Amino acid sequence: MTLPQGRDFQPPWPLRSGHIQTMLSSSGVRRLLLPKRARTVLEGAEHVMVSGGGGVRLSGAYTAQRSGTPSRGLAVLFHGWEGSLDSTYVLQTGSRLLADGWDVFRLNFRDHGDSHHLNEALFHSCRIDEVVHALGEIAERWPTRPMALAGFSLGGNFALRAGLAAPQHGIPLAYALAVCPIIDPAEGLFSLEKQAPWFYQAYFMQKWRHSLRTKQAAFPQHTYFELAELKQNLRGLTEALVLRHTDFDSLEAYLDGYSVAGDALQAMQIPATIMTARDDPVIPVNAFEQLRLPPNIELDIARYGGHCGFIRGWDMTSFTDDYIVARFNAIADAR
Repeated sequence: MTLPQGRDFQPPWPLRSGHIQTMLSSSGVRRLLLPKRARTVLEGAEHVMVSGGGGVRLSGAYTAQRSGTPSRGLAVLFHGWEGSLDSTYVLQTGSRLLADGWDVFRLNFRDHGDSHHLNEALFHSCRIDEVVHALGEIAERWPTRPMALAGFSLGGNFALRAGLAAPQHGIPLAYALAVCPIIDPAEGLFSLEKQAPWFYQAYFMQKWRHSLRTKQAAFPQHTYFELAELKQNLRGLTEALVLRHTDFDSLEAYLDGYSVAGDALQAMQIPATIMTARDDPVIPVNAFEQLRLPPNIELDIARYGGHCGFIRGWDMTSFTDDYIVARFNAIADAR
């Protein structure tokens, strides 16, 4: 079977702009224009709680396929930073997988979606242990196989790290796919500050500050940040989070803590795919080009697509749906 490749994505003008692709990817306009079938994963979804270990609780939603034929497998989806299990791209991908016969589990990271009240400690990007623990519980509670994982942006970074950790924890993960993942957090953070247009940082900061205020309201007895800290830029607020709420003694050590740059993925034992776009304005492509990967990891750099966009036309559907489903199906068919 011939799998779709990033080079196959050739959107019409003006969707060849990485900025337009990025802005449309999670916009309200896209959500309104998506066809109804892109939201079918919501129908009959079972909202559940899974353990992250040590008393940590993470929320999720499970949707069983209803085609009347045996399930192809269990697909797990990770959203991006300040997204949620109900983000447009998660719903669209989940609905497409459901239509192809997959059961679908959508996981919320700590403090994402409406889950701020579940855990007192704040989310940060090095909390991979609780996500891996949750993945293990998901595998036990929903034993359909194969189990395949896809993540977007920061969720793609988590998916790659979960793929690294799964075999050591006895998690039967068969495949991991990352769309526009954060590779080198230090470079990505500094790029967002120095190279990307100002409105990207403004967008992420507005969402992050709203999330932190929601967290504060959920635990009024706890002081997470001083008002002056909330007014800082991305770098300043991230450093305040690191020094207040993690065991890292510097911003640099924290950013390195969730990096998958260089040869960090050499130990990956399962097949995996990394897909990104050369015109991604949020995560620089050179971090991908400098990766040193084992043969079981496919690196696919498309010319177009922006950051987690890959929008094909004015119906707002994404090329990544066919891309992900084709690779998940190939894993299932090979068993």
